[in-house]
Amino acid sequence: MTLCAACGIGEDDGIKMNKCTACDLARYCSDKCQLEHLPEHEQTCKKRAAELRDDILFKQPESSHFGDCPICCLPLSIYTSKSTPMECCSKVICGGCAYADTIRELAGSLESTCPFCRHPTEESLEEARTRRIEANDPFAMCQMGIRRYHDGDYKSAYEYLSKAAELGEVTAHFELSLFLSSGVGVEMDEKKEVYHLEQAAIGGEPFARYNLGLVELKNGRHARGVKHLIIAANLGDDMSVDLLKSCYKGGFVSKEDFAAALRGHQAAADATKSPQREAAEAF
Repeated sequence: MTLCAACGIGEDDGIKMNKCTACDLARYCSDKCQLEHLPEHEQTCKKRAAELRDDILFKQPESSHFGDCPICCLPLSIYTSKSTPMECCSKVICGGCAYADTIRELAGSLESTCPFCRHPTEESLEEARTRRIEANDPFAMCQMGIRRYHDGDYKSAYEYLSKAAELGEVTAHFELSLFLSSGVGVEMDEKKEVYHLEQAAIGGEPFARYNLGLVELKNGRHARGVKHLIIAANLGDDMSVDLLKSCYKGGFVSKEDFAAALRGHQAAADATKSPQREAAEAF
């Protein structure tokens, strides 16, 4: 029988128990009991909440947040120079498919269209951007935020990225962490920076994961730092592999874990390769 952690009354007595949402351990029959029990429960609650957070934070994502190319269905590279975001439909197309579509258009003297939705690319992009932003498309908002940043409109960029992050856009969390780290356009805030890095890392952002590894290593929490780097390496991040080499030489990562990370990194890189993509890079 479930008992109230404060007064001991049982759920079978006709009382519905509410759980502590932070730790999921204690149960209470009322808000009054929960408030009265807080001084006794607080330390245990914080410890358990941190453990639950770490369970989520250090879980290896199946893939990066970029996912697969919607045309060839192969994993997208984590390096954005190898893919193209399409603002008409908010899809990211791999370089190979974009290249193949360009060859098709040139060979047939066809009008240039989006490789995915076939929306004419020469049509007003501004209209397409506005339409998708008005529809609360987080990808479109994030892209607009990045564009405003490069235009030097930092206030507007931060607003767009914040809205995109609220809607669950992983890249927006990472971009916000860079804002808060550099202090460009906003006040530097390490606590908020780490929060956005963690949200991005949980979502599969490998560069956010790498930055978290740097933060943990700098603060002397080597085991946590190495965990982040291994996860990022398994997503295909080259920088994490380089830093793991240094950690291995320093004795902070075992030979077995380092070897497994190298294999994971190679597997992630191989999964993004195709003859079509190689032809695009050669072109």
